Amino acid sequence: MRERMTSPPRAARLATFLLFCLNGFGIGMWLVHLPNVEHNIGVPHSVLGLLLLVLGGAALIGMQVVGPLVDKYGPRRIAPAALGAFGLALVVPGWMTSWWGLGLVLIVVGFANGALDVSMNAHAVVVERGYGRPIMATFHAMWSIGGAFAALIGAAVLNANVPTGLTLTVTGLLCAAVSVVAARFTMDADHHGKTEETVVVEAKPASKGLVWILGGLAFALMLAEGVANDWAALELKGVLNASASEAALGYGSFAVAMTVGRFATDRVAAVIGATRIVRYGAAIAAIGLALAALAPWIPLALAGYALFGIGLSGGVPQLFTAAGNLDHRSSGALMARVVGLGYVGLLAGPAVIGGLTRLMPLNVAFALPIVLCALTVVFAAALNPRKENELVDQRPMRNV
Repeated sequence: MRERMTSPPRAARLATFLLFCLNGFGIGMWLVHLPNVEHNIGVPHSVLGLLLLVLGGAALIGMQVVGPLVDKYGPRRIAPAALGAFGLALVVPGWMTSWWGLGLVLIVVGFANGALDVSMNAHAVVVERGYGRPIMATFHAMWSIGGAFAALIGAAVLNANVPTGLTLTVTGLLCAAVSVVAARFTMDADHHGKTEETVVVEAKPASKGLVWILGGLAFALMLAEGVANDWAALELKGVLNASASEAALGYGSFAVAMTVGRFATDRVAAVIGATRIVRYGAAIAAIGLALAALAPWIPLALAGYALFGIGLSGGVPQLFTAAGNLDHRSSGALMARVVGLGYVGLLAGPAVIGGLTRLMPLNVAFALPIVLCALTVVFAAALNPRKENELVDQRPMRNV
């Protein structure tokens, strides 16, 4: 007898695309308007930096609090609610005129963003089970696409002198409205497309050691990603004397390569498996960043940053998928640990590199993420084929 699904996999995949894209769009619109927000509250960069740390800390708390709730109530309920809360919270920051008021609002924004990060990734794992083939990296690519749209639209509204409060209000209400639509098409974790033609393999209870290994790998790869986000342009300008426009191409080549790589990763992972995606990707990333750090010419450095982006593009989605499939009864809590550690790496990377620059040139400080990528190559064995087979929820005998 066929089990009734909450939503067909194709519709659930579209709903998950919307969750990722709108989260990337909302975060992107917030980031491009940061200078205006700073001007509105009249504080120096140092105070704004502390406020952003508050946002990051609240996001980490949100991840850990919501992880168990995802297991109790299901990601199909939590993820749209988190996007709605994130959108409504995003309405407020653009109207703030005091640093303490902004700080209070950013606690809510950060908490909701952390909750959304865990719950939408948990829902993505559920949808991926329904398909029986890798699709996680494409969801992460949609987050990047949302950020790209935010950069383009944000530049346009800033050029038109649209008030920041109005722009962020419209952005937040858009996220809230989409959350209502997406909620109608999300998929229940207990009804993910199993039929008589589906062979079910239940996941074994998660090993605490494996969870922390996955989290450590996420920390390493996302620390390296944070380094590219914040230091690529400065490295090109300071080491190779690139112009401002040439320096901007450093992050641009990295970001474009990462987005393209994420769209390609799922098909490659279906052929060679998650282990090789993480292992070979980390190796390519290490080579790319080393090339960028040592290149004597700007075009060669840009090629290095592109290789760096390609290498990092597929690893984190595979780690999140593995964490979500370790134990289906507690996938939310397990993903919260791995996603949380990855987020710590993303936040810590730029600061750690900044501290190292007091002791050595910036391109030499890039040795840290290069070493972390090399260690990822070694410890990618945590996703070996035998364990991959244990982590797969089902093997459909026909395509959904």
